[in-house]
Amino acid sequence: EEEDRYFDAMVEKQENYLVANKLDFNDPKISNYEDIIQFHLMSNSSIYTQDNEVELFFSGVNKFNALLNSIHAAKVYIHMEYYIIRSDNISTEIVKALTQKAKEGVEVKLLYDGMGGRRLPKNYFKELKEAGGEVTCFFPPFVPYISLRLNYRNHRKICLIDGVEGYVGGFNIGDEYLGYSKKFGYWRDTHAKIKGGAVKGLQWRFLLDWRFASKKEIDVSERYFPEIESKGKTGIQIVSSGPDSKWESIKDGYLKMIINSKKKIYIQTPYFIPDDSILEALKVAGLSGVDVKVMIPDKPDHPFVYWASLSYIGELLEAGVQFYTYQDGFMHSKVLVMDDMVSSVGTANLDIRSFKLNFEVNAFIYDEAVNKEITSQMMKDLERCVEITKESYGKRSAVVKFKESVSRLLSPIL
Repeated sequence: EEEDRYFDAMVEKQENYLVANKLDFNDPKISNYEDIIQFHLMSNSSIYTQDNEVELFFSGVNKFNALLNSIHAAKVYIHMEYYIIRSDNISTEIVKALTQKAKEGVEVKLLYDGMGGRRLPKNYFKELKEAGGEVTCFFPPFVPYISLRLNYRNHRKICLIDGVEGYVGGFNIGDEYLGYSKKFGYWRDTHAKIKGGAVKGLQWRFLLDWRFASKKEIDVSERYFPEIESKGKTGIQIVSSGPDSKWESIKDGYLKMIINSKKKIYIQTPYFIPDDSILEALKVAGLSGVDVKVMIPDKPDHPFVYWASLSYIGELLEAGVQFYTYQDGFMHSKVLVMDDMVSSVGTANLDIRSFKLNFEVNAFIYDEAVNKEITSQMMKDLERCVEITKESYGKRSAVVKFKESVSRLLSPIL
């Protein structure tokens, strides 16, 4: 309660500064997006920090190398929260690294989702626990593979190192995310490593999830929120949402970006099942001359979701929205970029499940250089895509159209 009051006071102070136009931005151009910042502040208590450094990862090899280096360098604690943890090579390497750090006296807390971790062997974390590490399952099944809360999944992917570094993005933990899956091949995803004040937002999110899942009270001390010396100048808000949220904050953040866009909205998502508000906003953006591009996978990992995604494309093509299917493996990136300054990187897909049913977390980033780096990668991805044109979409077979119709009926729960 004391920490809640502390954060509430910080939120109120920042709200007052925004209203009074007293918030000084590192980059004056960010002031054009004050309404987005204020929206996240008021709907999600997402404090805006602008002392951050951001490193982006677009491949699993780079992301996991960086993550392992951070784990090995940890001195005080490692807090890790992932939707999926496989029992394979990279997962075993990470768990061994966590076990070694626990033996060294580093506090290790590992949280995984009951649905995403349902195939883990019973004693997979035995050595980690014996070394002093703590492991907790979010919504565990009451018998194997069966859960009364199957529809609610903790889809977040967070790792925190000593309160100084934070990771958030689309990669889970498993060999397939390194591109070793015979079915999917190369795995194209986006993850961010953050240093700076935004790490506190990720830390607070983890501690709330840990307290809920473990049923243990957290002694929130300064060591979890140390003062961070950062040379960064990037603005970030950490935004989370889930079935327990008052507002659909991440979805509404996406909506705000689409509505506010003047030049471009580029989207990468493995699952494209928009609700009516997102659908209409994309239509309006396309009809208004905004350059709207959406990239989805060519290979479906969930067939019904894939067919449902295709069912929405026709009416958006008519509005000028461009769609592309990624051919060089599997597109799992959850990214939106707006104009030249605003980007979103995180765990939320552009689908109804992520909007309403999953527990998600995104970093909304206000920085021209980060936007440019993500956009540059997207342009490289376009070279590995095939565009869905009106002509090619119109040539779909009756069988495909039938699959789309059935899948669309099921889309709210896919």
